[in-house]
Amino acid sequence: MSDQIVQWLLQQPQPESVQALMRCCGSTRWAELLHQALPDIKDDQSLFERSDHIWKQMDQEDYLEAFSHHPQIGADPEQIRRRFKSTQSWSSEEQSGMNEADEGIIQRLAQGNREYLERFGYIFIVCATGKSAVEMLDLLEARLPNAPEDELLIAAQEQAKITRLRMEKLS
Repeated sequence: MSDQIVQWLLQQPQPESVQALMRCCGSTRWAELLHQALPDIKDDQSLFERSDHIWKQMDQEDYLEAFSHHPQIGADPEQIRRRFKSTQSWSSEEQSGMNEADEGIIQRLAQGNREYLERFGYIFIVCATGKSAVEMLDLLEARLPNAPEDELLIAAQEQAKITRLRMEKLS
C-alpha cells in the first residue's frame, strides 16, 4: 500500500501541511484534526479513511466553511482566478465539463445556481470531475427540491468526494 501522500505531508512543516490539506477541503477544523492524526497514519488508504471519519464528525459550520472555498459551477473564469488562486488549476480540471456547454445550458446553470444559493444559503456543491454541464445541471435541478437538512448532508458527501480526489493530487 502506498504511503507517498502521508510521507509528503509528514515532511512538511505544520503550517504547510495544514495549508495543503486546506487546499483539499476548506474546513480549518478538518485540516487541523487530520494533520494531528498524521503520525498515527501508516499509508495513503488509511489517510483517506481517517479523512472520511473526521469529515463525518464535522458540523454545519465546518461544512459551510469548506463549501465557501469552491467556485460556483460555471462561474466567470476571471472571478475564479482571483478568488480561488490556490485551487484554480484543480477547479478548472474538475469543472472541465463546462468547456463544451452551450449558452442555453450555461444560462440554466446560472439560474439554478442563483435559486440554489437563495434556497440553501451556500453554493451548489457537486463532485464535477467527469461530469458534463448537462449532468451537473440535471443534478442541480434534482437537488433543488430537497429539504435543507437533507441537502446539507448530500453536499457534504459531494465535498468528501472532492476532498479525496484533491488529496490524491498531493505530494
